[in-house]
Amino acid sequence: QAMDLIGECALQDPFMLAGMQKAVETIENAVDEGKLICIYGDYDCDGIMATAMLYTYLECMGAQVMTYIPERHEGYGMSIESVNSLADMGVELIITVDNGISAIAEAEEIARLGMELVVTDHHQPGDELPVAAAVVNPHRFDCPSDFKKLCGAGVVLKLIAALEGGDYDTAFEQFGDLAAVATIADIVDICSENRYIVQNGLSLLENTENLGLSALLDACGLSGKELDSNSVAFMLTPKINAAGRFASPKIALDLMLCDDEEQAAELAQTLIGYNNSRRLSENEIMEDIDRQIVENPEIVSRRLILLNGEGWHCGVIGIICARMVERYSKPCFIISTENGVGRGSARSFEGFSVFKSLEYCADLLDNYGGHLGAGGFTVKSDNISAFFDRMLEFADNNAVSPLIAGIKADKLLRKEDFSVENVMCLEVLAPYGTSNPEPVFLISGARVNAVTAIGGGKHCRLSLYYDGITIQALLFRVGCENFKAKIGEKIDALVTLDINEWNGRVDVSVKVKDYRVCGINQQKYFEAKQAYDDYICKKSLPCSYYRRMLPTREELTESYKQLYAAKGDIDTAFARLSAYLPEINFCRFRIALDVFKEKNLIDFDVALNKCTVLPATKKVDIFSSAILADISAKAQ
Repeated sequence: QAMDLIGECALQDPFMLAGMQKAVETIENAVDEGKLICIYGDYDCDGIMATAMLYTYLECMGAQVMTYIPERHEGYGMSIESVNSLADMGVELIITVDNGISAIAEAEEIARLGMELVVTDHHQPGDELPVAAAVVNPHRFDCPSDFKKLCGAGVVLKLIAALEGGDYDTAFEQFGDLAAVATIADIVDICSENRYIVQNGLSLLENTENLGLSALLDACGLSGKELDSNSVAFMLTPKINAAGRFASPKIALDLMLCDDEEQAAELAQTLIGYNNSRRLSENEIMEDIDRQIVENPEIVSRRLILLNGEGWHCGVIGIICARMVERYSKPCFIISTENGVGRGSARSFEGFSVFKSLEYCADLLDNYGGHLGAGGFTVKSDNISAFFDRMLEFADNNAVSPLIAGIKADKLLRKEDFSVENVMCLEVLAPYGTSNPEPVFLISGARVNAVTAIGGGKHCRLSLYYDGITIQALLFRVGCENFKAKIGEKIDALVTLDINEWNGRVDVSVKVKDYRVCGINQQKYFEAKQAYDDYICKKSLPCSYYRRMLPTREELTESYKQLYAAKGDIDTAFARLSAYLPEINFCRFRIALDVFKEKNLIDFDVALNKCTVLPATKKVDIFSSAILADISAKAQ
């Protein structure tokens, strides 16, 4: 396995995939006989790239070939309606890419209409395979191939190599760049054959001969730059996916197949525009979600974040799910309802399986699919409330506790690890991605010497004294005013290391992924947070829990002082309070904030987890609080 991650890993003989020989024979016969072939793709980046690859190759073979990619509103995969439509057009062979393994009824309809079918897919098959001339899928139970984690375009790359008699040279030279983009976009494991595809495909991408990719690189400001998996994942693929989300996936496909530079540039700018629309839609939905959370704070106190909105754009709710998981460190399920039907998306992390939770609710859903970390489903509007209740039931009985996303460090850094030579050695591990993430390192007990604003105040640079040396670290998306430690305090930080070259100088670049003030007991923090969430959700707790929830007079006083000094930033206030009062826990601190809000001492934005300290106009009797009275009564 280590050699799969680090060493060269050539692609296995494509004919090791079950069904490949028959697929090649069927396709070659159709080409020779001049049959009309339709490549049936999917509307995401993987499906678009796979469609473009196979269409281009077959057209070069002289085939009579067309493409069909369903619009997002048609749903994923094949449909009876589209099959009949293709038959009316005179199609005699359908080749699926990135779909088809679950098209049992559609395959029967294709056979009934006298057409042939070749399925190429990478999704998990069910108990029954579709009736077809050939089914090529590494996850077939009888497939002898060693590597199973290809994306749809990876399977197509092997199909093209098989059509070349098993030779990858032509296939990879022509389509390695598209296959690399698809592999990164589909978040498959970057190991073994996928690592080979991405590593070598990125080299081709930097000098791509595909006019569409070249135009898109130029439009994204990436032309002439060294590319890595991050630049592809965060700069290229969102634009390609935006076409299917906000217009038609055919626009992205047209770009990949374009042979005119001027037209390619126009299409690339069109995708940029759709991606901007995607961002605006995301922001609008996030504003709507924030309003829901302010009106009902229990939403973010439950073990799962469960949200439903009328008319939210279905093309972006998956992205919103990911943002919510990042913000609240809880699994998230979001449903967009329209005309009595809800289309949902989910994201999670280790400790909670999306697929198993959906399976638990199968009788309430029209359909569903997914895996541990992500999934999709449809549900009738009348069943949404019951679905949410069942989801919470599953979380209570099957999720780890506390259920929270985390980051793990690979190594504790020492001063000798910060040399340029050592950091350069990390490049052998790239490209990074699923199952081969960028290494994360721990800096423990670093003293904060200075905090400097950069990027117009949006980010900050930290000067840290650590293990006898001073290092500079970048903290993105956090302004100086929101940094949670004071000058002279010590922090633990999780960082990544890279090489920065500027003006002929080569330095080690340190980027902070997360940090905390030294002295906070992480396990106790999350246990106390869970207790607070359970109280907000009105769960019945032991009397001893309620007794430990009651803040003392000193804790109330100091909580207000630190909140005022931290300008309402909750995490900063608690971090500083913990250094002053080590015995306080997060639950008592949050109860204190709720008391302050009850007494109109603060305004509390639950969605952004931020307070505003209000001007004190008169003396307030804190201990007349209804919240404190409620907890005291339950503590008896």
